[in-house]
Parts: sequence; structure tokens; C-alpha cells
Amino acid sequence: MNKRQRGLSFSGFMLGAFILVLVSIVGLKLIPVYMQNAEINKLFATIANDPDMQKASMRDIRASFTKRASIDNISAIKAEDIEIDVSSGRPVLSASYAVKVPLAGNISLYLDFNSASK
Repeated sequence: MNKRQRGLSFSGFMLGAFILVLVSIVGLKLIPVYMQNAEINKLFATIANDPDMQKASMRDIRASFTKRASIDNISAIKAEDIEIDVSSGRPVLSASYAVKVPLAGNISLYLDFNSASK
């Protein structure tokens, strides 16, 4: 009786390892971008819920964002990029921005984010 060997061939192993390394590299490059987006959302919520900012002017809200963003090392957006709506009695901050993440050579990922306080 002929029994077929089962298992992973060397070429199958190399292909699997290549895919795993490729996914790992892309994932490691994207983690900081998504972490910064989470920081921006958290910062927007903090400013919107701050009692001192409830009656503040747009200029004061932008100044508060600039100070807090410098502490958290946020570089994806500037205070001028923020849209502020104070019609509901509470400031609602929002921003749409894009981040370009270089992968290798001339290959990059372009990510769009829409952050807002809730």
C-alpha cells in the first residue's frame, strides 16, 4: 500500500512565512495611526465635556486643543482643522483628516479618519 506523506512543504512554509511577515509589517505601521486617532477622539470628548469649555469661545477651544495636543504629541491635525459647533449649548468638535503611511519604497497606505466628540 502506498501511503502519501502529509505535511507542509518547504515552498508552502516559505509562502506562509512571507504572508505572515507582510501582514505583521503592515499591522505594525498602522497601530500608531489608529492609536493617534483614538487619542484625538478622547481629546475631543474631554474638551467637549470640560465645564470651562461650555461657554468658551471658538478661539479658546482651539487654544485648549493646541495645548492638550502638544502634551499628547498629536501631529495628525492642527487646531485650524477642527470644526466646532456650539449651537446645542455644548461644544461639538469634529475633524476629517487623512494620514499617509509609507510602507516600502513608493508604496503607501492612505487612511481617512472622521473624528468627533459625542
